[in-house]
Amino acid sequence: MRMAIGQFISLDGVVQAPGHPDEDRDGGFAHGGWSHPFFDPEVMGGTLAEWSAETDALLFGRRTWQTMAAAWPDRAGDPFADHMNGVAKYVVSGTLGEDELTWNNTTLIPGDQALDRIGKLRASDGRDLVVMGSASLTRALLAEGLVDELRLMILPVLLGGGKTIYPADGVLRTFDLVSTVVSGTGVHVCTYRPKSGA
Repeated sequence: MRMAIGQFISLDGVVQAPGHPDEDRDGGFAHGGWSHPFFDPEVMGGTLAEWSAETDALLFGRRTWQTMAAAWPDRAGDPFADHMNGVAKYVVSGTLGEDELTWNNTTLIPGDQALDRIGKLRASDGRDLVVMGSASLTRALLAEGLVDELRLMILPVLLGGGKTIYPADGVLRTFDLVSTVVSGTGVHVCTYRPKSGA
């Protein structure tokens, strides 16, 4: 499977709480829902539909999974919601119990087994294994070289601080730009892949 990271990200590299005001206030973050003014249904919505068509499974950290699990089951009826609810889902957590996995088609990956289990999942047959949100999980996957594709919707806004997906370990990582398109709202939708031999 191809490990793909999908993120709404600000110009200063923040991915925290793009969806709604109370999504994630950690660290006093006060800009929840910041992505909404920039959403372009034609370009961004079309791209999300294309990406979901290639997705065999979703991978989440606990917090993002809980946010999604509280939101998507009640949105059945449109193709993207039906995809989110029907696709296989994996959640990495050291605190969730099996009895809490209320969102259908969810499998728990214990936190202390995460990198090994994700590596095996990535090596299995299939199309895309996509991480949405989940900043700390994404950082760990990038640090371990387990990411095959970065799909970034780069929004024209500075948030002044917040959670990021990038490892801060001093390691140089080089990527090739595979595709880019600009929405009418100024969002750059970019796909990057690790440079061969980098």
